[in-house]
Amino acid sequence: MNRLTKYFFNIILYTLPLSVWADQYPINNNIDIKHYSFQLRLTDSNDEIIGITQVTVNFKQAGMQNFRLDLINKSSEKKDKGMVVEGVSISNATVKYTHENDALIIYLPKSSVANETITFKIKYHGIPFDGLRIGATKFGDRSFFNENWPNRGRHWLPILDHPNDKATSEFIVTAPDHYKVVSNGLLLEESSLGNNTKFTHWKQSVPVSSWLFVLGVADFAVQYLDDFEGKSIQTWVYSKNREAGFYDFKEPTKKVLAFYTKYVGPYAYEKLANIQTPSVNGGMETSSAIFYGEDLVNGKGDERTRNIVIHEIAHQWFGNALTESTWDDAWLSEGFATFFTLLFIENEYGEAEYKKGIIKAKKSVFDMTVKMPDFSIIAPRTAEKEAVTTGLTYQKGAWVLHMLRDKMGEQNFQKGIQSYYKKFYNANVTSNDFMVEMEKASGLDLKIFFKQWLYQPVNPKIDATWSYDAKSKKVNINLTQTQLTDFNFDLPIEIGYYTKDSKTPLLLKMNLNKKQLSQSFNVKGIPENIEVDPRNVLLSSNTITKK
Repeated sequence: MNRLTKYFFNIILYTLPLSVWADQYPINNNIDIKHYSFQLRLTDSNDEIIGITQVTVNFKQAGMQNFRLDLINKSSEKKDKGMVVEGVSISNATVKYTHENDALIIYLPKSSVANETITFKIKYHGIPFDGLRIGATKFGDRSFFNENWPNRGRHWLPILDHPNDKATSEFIVTAPDHYKVVSNGLLLEESSLGNNTKFTHWKQSVPVSSWLFVLGVADFAVQYLDDFEGKSIQTWVYSKNREAGFYDFKEPTKKVLAFYTKYVGPYAYEKLANIQTPSVNGGMETSSAIFYGEDLVNGKGDERTRNIVIHEIAHQWFGNALTESTWDDAWLSEGFATFFTLLFIENEYGEAEYKKGIIKAKKSVFDMTVKMPDFSIIAPRTAEKEAVTTGLTYQKGAWVLHMLRDKMGEQNFQKGIQSYYKKFYNANVTSNDFMVEMEKASGLDLKIFFKQWLYQPVNPKIDATWSYDAKSKKVNINLTQTQLTDFNFDLPIEIGYYTKDSKTPLLLKMNLNKKQLSQSFNVKGIPENIEVDPRNVLLSSNTITKK
């Protein structure tokens, strides 16, 4: 990037509205899917699923003649896996449709009336190429587990496969009776149908985005561990992992639910189940029924498993109840869950543990930035074309909140978080929505803060020099931004100095809003050592030398 280009980049960055970014998914703002009912028949004789999905759609606009759902076609490129649609109907009357290029277009029998709601029934079958993993657990036992994130639910369900639409859902599953079935929400029915088959019906009455739908079918051991405010806390692990799994998931679920409820707002869902699965490696925050990689269950209750549990439960608030409107804003999910994991750790295990986590996250940010120098937290991203997150989404996203908390102060930060959660509870959000609520809570203008940390990839590098004038009893500080770009940050910077009598740094405050800044301060005592950002509240790499 040449100097002139960088100049105009800076102008654009500081004048660009925060709402211009948008991924390229074909969002249809004229429809609102209210409810999905997924009826699935599973068998041990083959990997084909037989499905009937009823989707209830509200047409906001008059004159609409069709709408689109995502459903992967059966194709030779996918080894003859994928879904085949048998028919679509409304109240047993067939309607026209096309199913091509992984898009199911359904035609209305007549143009829609404004605010009309219609339920469509879709019959289909096929072997999933992805999205629903049918295969062995680590013990060699057959199982069925989904992994919808970020846009793989379309491999086995006809859905609007994007975070911007939320709907309630139910899974009605017929499967061999040696399995137990777990899904979102509450268990309405579990019945034997004879012929070694079982009928299981789960229903979630809280709307979520489709990537949060969950289905697990396996030889489970189930523990009803506790309850939180009348909502069941459950553990679902492989029967062969019963003792280890029950031990590993005993803590700290209830404490985490209590902390986030107090700090943020009410827990949204009907239960919380921790579930062992072969379909993910770490965790997946599917609403009310969280998946954890099968190898996390080891009977040791170790720190890694504990922290993943905390992180995935944090997602029930951030990512699930409050969901990014587009993939551009995925940090509202992953950055928040990472930060709020550290916040719970601070509350439960002490400030020193929080600081350890923040220092580790900072190192990760700088290490990853070397490998991904052009990755900004918010940028146009489309799940159909590219990865929508990297490790920077998590770690730098968390650091943005760490800095924001310090900038606003703890009381205003919590006030803003609570207001943001209450206003957008069970809805979709943007980074601008979040910024507005934090501005209201703090009385600060946060536009420059958000733009410089979220909308461009560069992190500040600060080189400092200092000298002490014994005659005037002043310390002279010179700061220079030396990041490899002409982009300059607007940074509040703390300088900490130590005298022979001070055990903690005495703070001096500067505002570096240009390339270079020099400032002199009266000090108490002769400085023996000076640090930049001694409290570690700025995501910058710093050097300081004495002149």
